[in-house]
Parts: sequence; C-alpha cells; structure tokens
Amino acid sequence: MTRRRNQLLLIAFVLTSVVFSYAQEKITGLQVIQNVYDRPEGNDMQSELTMTLINSRGDQRVREIKQFIKDMGKVEKKIMFFMAPADVRNTSFMNWSYTEKGRDDDQWIYLPALKKVKRISSDSKSDYFMGSDFTYDDLGDRQPTDDRHKILREEKLSGEDCYVVESMPKDEDYMYSKTITWIIKDKWIGLKKEFYDEDGDHLKTLTVKKYEKIKGYWIIEASEMKNVQKNHTTTMSLKNIKIDSGISTNKFTERMMKRGIK
Repeated sequence: MTRRRNQLLLIAFVLTSVVFSYAQEKITGLQVIQNVYDRPEGNDMQSELTMTLINSRGDQRVREIKQFIKDMGKVEKKIMFFMAPADVRNTSFMNWSYTEKGRDDDQWIYLPALKKVKRISSDSKSDYFMGSDFTYDDLGDRQPTDDRHKILREEKLSGEDCYVVESMPKDEDYMYSKTITWIIKDKWIGLKKEFYDEDGDHLKTLTVKKYEKIKGYWIIEASEMKNVQKNHTTTMSLKNIKIDSGISTNKFTERMMKRGIK
C-alpha cells in the first residue's frame, strides 16, 4: 500500500508541475498588447496617405497626405503634411510618442489660415482630427501600462488565429470606457478594435483591411474607422511606402510644419 501510495503521490506531483508550468508559460493580456506595441516597423517610414471621409448619405471627402515617421529610440516622431484638397492644403500635424512610462504624447497642429503652430492640450485629445473618426489620442501610441488587459478568448477572424483582449483604462476620466481588440497571434497586428464610450456603449470600430510584409516588417496598408453611433466612416490607405530610407531628424520640427513640403 505504501509503495502504491508513493507512486500516486509522484504522479500527482508530476501532473501538478506540468499544469503549473503551463500556467506560467501562458501569455497574459498585457504581454499580448506589449507585443503589439513593440512590433518592429523599421527605423523610419514615409508614405502617401489617402484619407477618405464618408458620411451617412455616402458623400465622400478625400484628403491626400504625405507622412513621415522616425523611431529615435526613446521617442517616435510622426509628421503629416496635407497636400489636397485646397481647403486643407499646407495644414500639418506632428506627434511625438515616448517610451517613458506615464509620459503622454506631445502633439501639434499647424493651420495655415492662422499662420501659427498650436499645441494640442490634454483636454483636446478627445477631439476628432480634421473631421475624421480618429481622435487626436487615436493618432498617438497609447502605452500598454495605461490600461488593464484581459484575454477574453481566442478565435479566428478573417482566417487568422487571434487573441481577443479587453483593455480598460486605469484613468477613470479617459474618453473610452474600454476597448476590445482582435490581435493576430504570430504577427501581433490588431486586426480589429472596438471602442466603447464613457457610458459603455459601442462607439466605433477600427478594422485593418490590408497588411503586408515589407522589408521583413508587417506594415498596415489600409484601415477603416467606422463610428456606429454617427454612421460616419474614415478610411486610411497607404501607397509608395518606403522603409529605412534615412529620414532626417530635422524633418520633425515646428519650422518644418510651417514650411511644409516644397
């Protein structure tokens, strides 16, 4: 009896160790979001961006933009120059995102009619950018530690195996009460993201329409943000993408915002 009891105890110990080891290795919601945040996209990238605004009647407004992004280690800088149509031409927007925990993005917009660069205050980051369905905050890089993350389930979406992660802000005054994101397991791309307003109601959905590997990096080439409450949609489409072309750090200044692309 003693020998058999010892064998059973040994088996139970082995099974417990296996289960404990599996539990240790199982990925957390924070790790999933961190992998998305850390997904490499090269040292710099430039592209031509077409932004299309579509209202509830199906009317469209198309805007052509040139965009430049550079990773400088502790800060990633982005600048956008509006090229067309005439009513927004020479408008520019700049965003600096920091890796330092707890540090918010710095953002500026240049409006040619005012001939001055305006800094976007923290109170204005919930405002919608240039009539689109993206807020100023959406255009920045939210740090994973700003939210509490939970894996709700795993499922397929558009043929891709995804983690479905719920993220709830630690700041109770944040503009979204939560987001739910479908993240491709092996590519760490947020394929779909639902945003919920302060009352917990579904506000809008961001859907990635096209992504491609360029120079070894997974790059999102087309996406759509649909505001389900207003029945308004904004699409974003990139073309002529160039990665690691050696963009100068001097590109990302208020002087360049005013100067534009000549």
